[in-house]
Amino acid sequence: MSRMHEGGKTTPLRVVGVIGASACGPEDEARAEEVGRRLAEAGCAVVTGGLGGVMAAASRGAKEAGGLVIGILPGATAADRNPWVDVPIVTGMGDARNAILVNTAEAFIAVAGGYGTLSEIALALKRRKRVVSLGSWTPDPAVIAAESAAQAVERVLAR
Repeated sequence: MSRMHEGGKTTPLRVVGVIGASACGPEDEARAEEVGRRLAEAGCAVVTGGLGGVMAAASRGAKEAGGLVIGILPGATAADRNPWVDVPIVTGMGDARNAILVNTAEAFIAVAGGYGTLSEIALALKRRKRVVSLGSWTPDPAVIAAESAAQAVERVLAR
């Protein structure tokens, strides 16, 4: 993916994944929404698993900030996607879609989450991709901890 700038030049669009549970509390929802918003404001596309909870909150934040939202969906139809997904990728693969999500994004912010999130973190680390944890798993020293949404976005975008 790329985006057009003045003068007709294109630059690659940075695609950052936001991963986390499909059901979450209000604090994690607010953090995920802020992460999505800040990523969109930084000019990134946001990719999630396309469902509810952290995924919906990050999608909403990104969409409300004018960003592009991609959802890598587990089912065989786009009907289950959250309403902020612009580009639904229908896989019919269930949890195996986590591998597609990890291959799609250049880096990840994990907000809370359960074992599905842990599997995405593990796959991302295996592929040597940057992972920032915002109240999520830190199974390896390569996972970068963050204390706030602003810090998580800053750290995930650091080159």
